Amino acid sequence: MPNKYRGEIAAELGGRQRTLVLTLGALAELESAFGAGDLVALAERFVSGRPSARDLTHIIGAGLRGAGEAVTDDEVAVMTVDGGVAGFVRIAADLIAATFDDGATR
Repeated sequence: MPNKYRGEIAAELGGRQRTLVLTLGALAELESAFGAGDLVALAERFVSGRPSARDLTHIIGAGLRGAGEAVTDDEVAVMTVDGGVAGFVRIAADLIAATFDDGATR
């Protein structure tokens, strides 16, 4: 069961229920992957509303690794999700919202 207070979410990926979380290490990984100099720049990239398929694999892969799964972005890229691409977008959006939520809605 995901712990929303730690920014965890649950999602079905590749036919399995999984937990995802963007830990500080996962966020550092994403800063590097996206060439973002800091967390503000990373958050601004996320809210652009125009993610690429590669962006989605980076975000979801980092979330899985943050939760302790040994998975590569290439492995994420071949996983299936209900709803297809829209399902991947929803998972990434939910993960980002859980990470950057200020707690006001809890």
